[in-house]
Order: sequence, then structure tokens, then C-alpha cells
Amino acid sequence: MEMEEHLKSCTQSKSKCLSKKFIGVFVSSLFLVIILFHIQYSSPFEFSLSARSQRWGLLSQENYSGVIETMTEELKKSVTFLPLVDLRFRDTATTGHTWFISSLNDTLEENEAEHLYFPSKASDGRLLCFKGRDNRDGTKNSYALAWQGSLPDSAILLEGLTFVSDTYYNHDNLWHGICAMTPLVGWSMKNECLKPARWVLFHWGELRLRMGSWLQQLMQANFGEVKVEGFDRGDVPYCFEKAIVMRHDLGQMTQENKLKVSDLLRCKARSYCRLNPSGKGTEINERGFPIIRLTLLMRRGSRSFKNATAVSDIFAKECARVEGCFLQVVQSEDLSFCDQVKVLTNTDIVASPHGAQLTNMLFMDRGSSVMEFFPKGWLENAGPGQYAHHWMADQSGMKHQGAWWDPIGVECPSPQDRLHCFLFHKDGMVGHNETYFAEWAGRVIDQVRLSKVERASVDQEKQQHDSKACAC
Repeated sequence: MEMEEHLKSCTQSKSKCLSKKFIGVFVSSLFLVIILFHIQYSSPFEFSLSARSQRWGLLSQENYSGVIETMTEELKKSVTFLPLVDLRFRDTATTGHTWFISSLNDTLEENEAEHLYFPSKASDGRLLCFKGRDNRDGTKNSYALAWQGSLPDSAILLEGLTFVSDTYYNHDNLWHGICAMTPLVGWSMKNECLKPARWVLFHWGELRLRMGSWLQQLMQANFGEVKVEGFDRGDVPYCFEKAIVMRHDLGQMTQENKLKVSDLLRCKARSYCRLNPSGKGTEINERGFPIIRLTLLMRRGSRSFKNATAVSDIFAKECARVEGCFLQVVQSEDLSFCDQVKVLTNTDIVASPHGAQLTNMLFMDRGSSVMEFFPKGWLENAGPGQYAHHWMADQSGMKHQGAWWDPIGVECPSPQDRLHCFLFHKDGMVGHNETYFAEWAGRVIDQVRLSKVERASVDQEKQQHDSKACAC
């Protein structure tokens, strides 16, 4: 019965059963054909695809190279040189972004002088480039930023680290020069004692080809050979692989960091001049009194003493009053760099008229004393600049024991004009007051004698401090 029903059902839907069987055979056959086709033609087909891909890759690479070349040329053309000094900022030449490379703001790091560094995130990875070597007009020199792969045509790439210093004053004067160099030395100390391959010097954006001999030897003592770049290989752009730019002199350097720089330079200068001052602070004579060395550092011409012999006699008399005190009178112009280092290394008290020679106080031990003398007219007309060696004493760790301003001399013919009066008195000579000088010298000598007695007990700590000063 069941068989009959099945046959009947199949008979009624015969066409449907045949259709299913046909579909099954067709699919199986197609699958077999595909397998055979793949076996026979797979290698040529894959090779064809690979060759086609390589052809497209070559075309893409050629197009990519062409695009890169085009972009590089466009970047070269887009490099824009701007005046190194922007006269629009003449009235704020030393503040903010200054008038030197005025389009860029400084990098500010805690306790450090403001500076610019290239390449950096602030410069978008671009290098600093200069063009021009005018030494009379900073607006005729120019600067630009460029990526190393797209430097201006004919540009010369100067490899290594470059120190760039622009000062409103100059690199010849001892005081102004060391103020310009101190932040560069400080930056080097903070950055693993990096040394420059070259120096580029500007004053108001005007190129300078040298620094003063004293300053150069001091930098040489610390960094080794000093090479000042003159851009003398043609009127082309010069780009720096790495460059640090200082344009604020001491800027926002903290007192602590100024002292660290002074300690380093003092130590390096003594080593350069082959001096070993160990034990100097605790020297005593045969009777057990501390040795005190007093130096009269004289100068010729402007701001020299009218009667140098009389001044020397006053100080000699006061020094002789204290056992262990020795006086030396030296002429600053007659001393070589190392002579100056030696004299001041062996000085506890320096007395000198106002002038660049007082910058040599740097070479005395920390805590040594400074006495300063001025011609008539300076107190009233010289302005804050007359306190430069007070500032120098602070940043080098010395005690400025005051100053004496000569009250006697020719009066300024136009007292209402302060600038005229300063220029009138600027190069005057210094008189003396025997009573005041004797009391002042005696007081300072006594203070130094007492401090030496007290310092003897902590000399070991001082020697440990000195040993760290030459860390770089």
C-alpha cells in the first residue's frame, strides 16, 4: 500500500523529480570544470597579475617621485628671508621677541635665559638660515627657516652645533661680553656640556667677526677652539644643522645658575692657566695669622687715579696695620689673560676704579671683596649702568663692599642735560680722600681677616664644592 502511494506521488510530480536531478548533476560538473581550469592555468594567471601589479607599481613610484620633486622645489621657492633686525621694534629692541629674528617667540625654560633652538617643535622642525654679512646695517642681513630636505638653492649647510649671540652692547668689552656668553655656557651645562662647532656674533644684527681677546680666551678655556663664522664662502644662504640663539644677554637666568656658570668659568680659567689654588683660603703666616692679599688694580687714562702713588700709600699703610696682609699694585693693561687670572686668583680684596678690568673679579674665590671708585659726575648722571660691577659681584659670588664717588671736579656746563653731563664726566679721573679711604680699607681688611678665621673650619666643604665646579 505504501509502495503504491509512493509510485503514485512520483508519477504525479515526475517533472519536479527530474528537475532536481538535473540541477545536482550540473552543479557537480561545473565545480569539476573550475577545479581543472585552476590546475591548468593557475601559474600563468598569477604571473599575469603579478606583472600587471609591478607595472602599476612602477608607474606609481614614478608619479610619487615626481610629486616629491615638485613639492621640494615649491618648498625651496617658498623660503622667505626677512630682515634680521626689524626696525618696527626699535623701542623694544631687547624685550619680548626683540628686534632680532622678531617673528619668533623665545623658548622659556625654568630658571634659564630665554632662547631659540633650531630645529625644534617651535620651528616646525625647520633649520635656521642666515644671508648677508653686513657689519654696519642689520636690516641688510636676513634670516629664514627651511626644512633640511628643501634648503634654498646654493645654500651651504653648516654641520654640528652653532652658538648664535646677538647683543645690544658688544662682545669686546669684558663685562658686556661675559653677560652675552653666560647664558650660552649655562645652556651647555644643562645639555650635557655640549660644545659648539662655531660661533656667530651680532650686534644690532650687524655681523661681528671676532670677540674680545679676554672673552675669547675665557670661552676657549671652557669649550676649546673658538671659531667665529664669517660667512665668507660667497653671498649665499648659510643654514645650520643645529643652532642655539641667545638675544637677551643674561635674560631671566636665576642667581643660582649665574653662580654655577661663574664657578665653572673660574675653574676652567685656572686650569687653562695651569693654576692650582688648593689651600689658598686657609693660608697662614709663621705666627699663625691668616694671609690676606689686597690688590690695587690700576688703569691708565680715563677713570684712572689722579694720584696713584697717594692712593697706594693709603692702602699700604692700612694693610701693614694687620699682620698677614700683603699689598700688590698692578697695572691691568700690562697683564696677559693668564696674568689676570693669576693675580685675581691670589686676591682676597680687589680695589679698582670703575672699568672693564673689574670683571676679573670672576677669578677670585667666592666671598672675596670688591672696592670701586668713580670720577665726579657719575653718581648723578651715569644711571643704572654704574652698578654693573655690583651685578657682576652678585653673579660671581663676591661681596661688593661699596663704592666711592669723587665729589670734587669741574662742573658740567649744562647741568640740565643729563646725557651731556654724563659724556662730559664719563672719562674723568678719580681723586682721593685719605681719611675716607683709610677707614674704608681698614674696615674691609678686618672683615676679611675675621671671615678667614671662620672659614678655616669649613675649608673641607669648600674644597668639595670647588672639585665639582669643573664638572663640564
